[in-house]
Amino acid sequence: MSLNRSFFVPTDSPLHRLNPLTKLTFAFAVIIPAFLSIPGLAPALAIPIFIAVFVGKVQKQYLNLLFKLILPTILFMFVMQSVFLPIGETVIFQLGRFDVTLEAMQTAFLTVSRVFVMVSSFAILLLTTHPGELMSDLTRRGLPPQFAYVINSTLQILPQMQAKAQTIISAQRSRGLDTESTFLKRVGAVVPLVGPLVFGSLVEVEERAIAIEARGFTSTRKKTSLHNVPDSNADKIIRWVLVILVVLSLGVRIWLS
Repeated sequence: MSLNRSFFVPTDSPLHRLNPLTKLTFAFAVIIPAFLSIPGLAPALAIPIFIAVFVGKVQKQYLNLLFKLILPTILFMFVMQSVFLPIGETVIFQLGRFDVTLEAMQTAFLTVSRVFVMVSSFAILLLTTHPGELMSDLTRRGLPPQFAYVINSTLQILPQMQAKAQTIISAQRSRGLDTESTFLKRVGAVVPLVGPLVFGSLVEVEERAIAIEARGFTSTRKKTSLHNVPDSNADKIIRWVLVILVVLSLGVRIWLS
């Protein structure tokens, strides 16, 4: 069984050929306006995200993340905020002792729209960018290796945990653990999985720390890379356009406030 330690999808697309910094800039170029610009802009930012998904040819992988991770999370947040936010006077319906107001639902929709934009933009970055290329490009531009490693590790936490969990599940199944029958049995099967997953992750962190130290990670000498990440003029133009759009969106927010 092949275990993928990142979300990266190795395919040829215009988005894959872009410099990692360009795609990172795109992620922040939709996140910053979603949180800091006019509130109505957040839902509209789903349009460039879906366009990027099709340009990057990662529709299948993105939809898998969308239905398994993103949608359940934002739906749960929407319901919780709609029911428990004590704001507004326009009551739409009652749920037990709680009044669900129009204002609370509008606030909840804005919140989940922002979360959707944030998670989806980073999902596109992970699906179309190899973690090694991102780390190499950031360190080449002068970012301290420690910060680049933190960013790279953070982006890989979820796929690494998924891969390790799948390995543990397969091992437990080979020992007769029932993980596919009734709901209650599946819940009970979670307990034997948690311990190996947590302790295995801690051991992996220690092993990785020893490995990067053995490779001179903290050395102050100038480091070189076997693979140079290309950075074309088109990449630079795209980054400047994205920065200008972010500044304009923030300017509109200031002008309207």
